[in-house]
Parts: sequence; C-alpha cells; structure tokens
Amino acid sequence: MPSLTTAPDAHIRLLPAAKQGLPITTTTQGLQEIAHNHITKGLGRLRDHVFKEGKGLRVLTTDGRKLLDFTSGIGVTSLGHAHPDVTEAIIAQAQSIIHIQCAIALSEPYVQLVESLLTMMPDPSLDSFFFWNSGSEAVEAAIKVARASTKRNNIVVMQGGYHGRTSGAAALTRSKTSFFKGTGPLMPCVYTTAFPYWHPMGVPKETSEEELVRQANLSIDNLLQQQSAPEDTAAIFVEPVIGEGGYVPAPKAFLQHLRKVCDKHGILLLMLDEIQTGFGRTGKMFAIEHSGVKPDLIIYAKGFANGMPISGIVTRKEIMDSMPPGSLGGTYSGNVVACAAALATTTYMRTHDILGNVNERSEQIFAGLRAIQADTANGGWMIEEVRGKGLMVAMEFKDPNSTLTSSHSKGPNVTLPPNLNKLVQDACMDRGLLTLTTSIYPVLRMIPALILSEADVEEMLSTMREAVKEVARQVEGKGEPEQTGEVVGAAHGGAEGD
Repeated sequence: MPSLTTAPDAHIRLLPAAKQGLPITTTTQGLQEIAHNHITKGLGRLRDHVFKEGKGLRVLTTDGRKLLDFTSGIGVTSLGHAHPDVTEAIIAQAQSIIHIQCAIALSEPYVQLVESLLTMMPDPSLDSFFFWNSGSEAVEAAIKVARASTKRNNIVVMQGGYHGRTSGAAALTRSKTSFFKGTGPLMPCVYTTAFPYWHPMGVPKETSEEELVRQANLSIDNLLQQQSAPEDTAAIFVEPVIGEGGYVPAPKAFLQHLRKVCDKHGILLLMLDEIQTGFGRTGKMFAIEHSGVKPDLIIYAKGFANGMPISGIVTRKEIMDSMPPGSLGGTYSGNVVACAAALATTTYMRTHDILGNVNERSEQIFAGLRAIQADTANGGWMIEEVRGKGLMVAMEFKDPNSTLTSSHSKGPNVTLPPNLNKLVQDACMDRGLLTLTTSIYPVLRMIPALILSEADVEEMLSTMREAVKEVARQVEGKGEPEQTGEVVGAAHGGAEGD
C-alpha cells in the first residue's frame, strides 16, 4: 500500500514567536493561580494538587508527592495509568491519522473495536453499536433510541441514580440536586421509582433484602398505575450497582422483576447504565451478568479505553435500526485514537485473567475493611456499613443527621460530625492515599485499577486503618489529627458525580 510522505505545512511562514519561544507556566503555584482565576468554579476538585505523571496505581504531583490512586480517575484507568499496551496503541495511531469523522469514512480501529466488543457482550442479541465521547452523551443517545424505537415518551429512573450532567442525562439523575439545580426546566416525562437501598427507603439497615425488594417492586408497580401508563413508558434506566447514590448493588430479584414488568408491557428494560460497572469492574465483564437478566440496551464508557474519551451504546439491531441516518453522530464520535486505545484495552481484557484478579483483590479488600469496622476500639464504631461489588467499594459512616445511623457506642459525650467520610478521606490523602466520596449520605468510595496487586491492597488497608483511627481519636476528643503529609492546596467540595 502506498504511504503519504508530503510535509503539508511547509508553505506556512514562522512568526517571530516561534524563535522567541512562548511562555508557559510550570510551577505548582503558578498553575494553581491560573486554575483559581480562569477555570470555572463549577468544577469540584478534591484538592489543587497537580498530577504530573502516573504509572499503574501510582501518581506523582508537580511538587513531588507520590500517591496511591484508589480512584482510577473515577473508574477510568482500568489497566492503571499509562499502561504500555494502550500507550503504544495511542502513539501508533496518532502517527498514522488522528481524526476520521464518522459520517465521512470508516476507520480500522472503529470497526475492529466493534469486532472485539461483540465477543464480550453478556448476550449475543446485543449486536449493534454506536460510539460517542462521554458517558452523559451515551445516555443522551440511549434516550433518543428508547423514544424512537418505542414511539413513547416517558422514562422511569431509580431514586439515587446518576446518569450525567448534560441536559437529558441530568433530567434522569436522582442522586443529588447539585447536578442540575438552577438550570431548569429539565427534560419532562421522567418518573422516579424506589431502588432497594435501606437508607433512602427509611428502614433500618438490618431490613432483609427480600423486604427491600418487595417494597421497591411495589413502587414500580404503583408508578405504572398512578404516574406513567405502560403504554406511554419507553424505558426504565437502571444502574446494576447504584454509583453516585452510594455504591449499592441491585438485588438479583429486583432486576428480574423489572425484566418481567418490561416484557409484560413492551417497555425497553434496561436501558442498563454500565458506565461505571462495565468491563470487569464488578468481577463479571458486565455487572448485569450477576443477575442473569437480559438487557435491551447497555450504556458504557469509562474503563474500556483506559483514559481516552469514548463511550457508546449497544442494543439489538432492530432497535438501533429505528434511528434514521444522521440522527446519531458527532464531530468526535468514535475518535480513531480513542478507538485504538479501547481496542488495546479490550484486547488485554480478553487475553488476561483480569476478572480473576478483580475477584481475588475484592475478597481481600472487603475482608480488610470489615476487620477495620469490627475494631471498635480504633474507630470501627464510626462505620455503619461496608458494601459494594467487585472493585466498587464503599464505606457508609454514621451520620448525626440521620435517624437511622446517628446512634453509636461511645455514649452521649461523643458528638458525631456530619462529614465523617470527608474527614477520613482527608486523613487518607495526608498519608498519600487517593479516595473519593459519594452520595447524600457520608459514604467513602474506592474504585481502583483492575490490575491492583495484593501489596497495593495491603498498603491501602494499612493507610485506611490509620486514617480511621486518627479521625476516631479526634471525634472522641483524645487528640488532634496527625499530619503525615503536606496538604496541597485547599479542599474544594470533592471530585464527585460519576
């Protein structure tokens, strides 16, 4: 095949600035000042540290701090930072061609990625794909497909669910009002049903799963009789593990009931949002596989390209074919470099026992965290629940503002602060461990790269044990918090919302 060797810009004259050099800021303080003055305050941020380099689960800041990253960019760098297979694929593709607009031509990586994904789907009926850039955009595409294919308008979502910040996706979000307050009116025809999670349902944590499912099933059944007639209902959107709402796995019986409801009424179940749970995160390639339920459509993003911006939807061909040419697309939709990165990532997942590692490390993490919870003499009394699935891991702390979780074993002289999760997060950060918060409840979450080692987990558990102990001593009035690392910048309200 002939190659292209011409220099396309040889005729462009250099400006004087090319010889003088353009100024560029490199100091940590200078970068922080530019960010403070010129980057929107609409972005929340854990701290104003500046990441310079990452390898595996380690990141290095511009001021020399080495951190253990148990966030993976909120579930994005599945194979760790700068994985060599993915980096090589990105470089090779960028040296060939960087942008092929999807309405103008096919690209090899786009089609090869579809070929790879076909082998990974939880059901062979999922055989028609569309790629976009972000999770929110993929949700927008799913909304269009649901309405176009059913000729119905109404959409049902879960209490506590998170689907994104763009207009349509925000209208489906029920985890926090901060994602859409002041921006209405939101997209209409969206209805909310209960998700089987004890805290928002207002029942004790000890309530059986069977009872939680019974109440949640009753909620969706009533909704279809009182709020949205089945004949008007296009789809039910659900996360198999509620993410931003608190890392709560959906019980198998609940997902099975939703499937029955949709089959009965011709509703598209399970516009299944696997943006955070997909591609090995929960110990199965897709979290829905834990339930045996067959989805109609899966929304995916985050972890399948190891950091490059790409998302998508997959459904049955007859559903996707309801969309006429031109109704889906975008300038950067299925960018060729992002597709090359996703192809390298999924190829690694298909040729390595990534699921085995996820399940082994998950067992280790949950055993370690539950041991910390059981150690009531060293702060375990502050932890209400340890939960999650695979490498979606959460600890919900006690909350003085909740009638369900405000009681504790330390007596009336110990007053609970309202943000134990953030205090523990800060104590972890001071010791070099990156974690996240989530939910309207005091929940701390961890979502590390799927390649983490036994040693990485032991380091995290050791740090978490000391962080919980330190915060407990502070709350109990036995000492000031120990500062073990330099605090970089100021806290800003957290990296939340995915």
